[in-house]
Amino acid sequence: MAAETVKIVQFHQTGAADVLQIDQLPLPEPAAGEVRLRVKAIGLNRAEVMFRMGRYLVAPTLPSKLGYEASGTVEAIGAGVDSHWLGKTASTVPAFPADRYGVYGEVAIVPAGALAEYPQKLSYEEGTSIWMQYLTAYGALIAQGNAAQGDFVLITAASSSVGLAAIEIVKAEGGISIATTRTGSKKQELLALGADHVIATEEEDLVARVQQITGGKGARIIFDPVAGKSLEQLAGAAAQGGIIFEYGALASDPTPYPLFAALSKHLTIKGYTLFEVVSDPEMFAKAKQYVFDHLESGDFKPRVDKTFPLSEIVEAHRYMESNAQIGKIVVMV
Repeated sequence: MAAETVKIVQFHQTGAADVLQIDQLPLPEPAAGEVRLRVKAIGLNRAEVMFRMGRYLVAPTLPSKLGYEASGTVEAIGAGVDSHWLGKTASTVPAFPADRYGVYGEVAIVPAGALAEYPQKLSYEEGTSIWMQYLTAYGALIAQGNAAQGDFVLITAASSSVGLAAIEIVKAEGGISIATTRTGSKKQELLALGADHVIATEEEDLVARVQQITGGKGARIIFDPVAGKSLEQLAGAAAQGGIIFEYGALASDPTPYPLFAALSKHLTIKGYTLFEVVSDPEMFAKAKQYVFDHLESGDFKPRVDKTFPLSEIVEAHRYMESNAQIGKIVVMV
């Protein structure tokens, strides 16, 4: 009898979205400490675009799988894995190396420690739209930034899934969110999704508007995935003693260090990634509980912007690169 095969997305060279292809591969078995998830939905992240292009923190080993987030049902476990996971609905947490695992496909092999249950009221689409965004925002804003009542928090690229999660977290902590987007086209929707203020950076003076909103104080916390030359503007918008979290590198231009603003305002400019959270067992446990509780209460509502079938994975990546989305792009399997 022929061995069972499954569809797995791989790329055999780095480059544009069309390097992604759907390969028919033998059904993989989980090794010790791993599980096999029967995938129902896949959440896309900007990191995967950069990984596919060879511009991520780690380089792919070709041919390479990709993807951090999926939801589905655990259908097989490896040695040493708690059997309670069998048959459970769960989603994957980005707690594994991008160059060793991937979740784009009909099944995914992941470490058991990268599984998390989510409230049963959520759909598969919502279940795959949780951990990258909320844990990334939690680590910076709560665990390290200590966002609190009355804090002004500047959130750039705010229409991304991480940006929307940050808006919800700031609101939950009683802070005041200032969201940025390039043009006014997304302004009303960001306000409707909970942002207290929205600045269209191609149409308004960012520093002047932040000063106006904050009564001249500036933003105590700035949460930015872009970097590049805009870091100088962010430093200008920061409060005395403020902290700027750089959690991405979307800009194609170099990132100059804003020395004079940093000196005069005693700023902290910190490189930060989600892996600071998932590599610390105590912080990881606190973060998962915090997110689960707020999802259960309805304070957090993952926003799915658009869904694609697995057969259109190339189109889904192209859509992500268009920056047209507000929220998560999900691929259904």
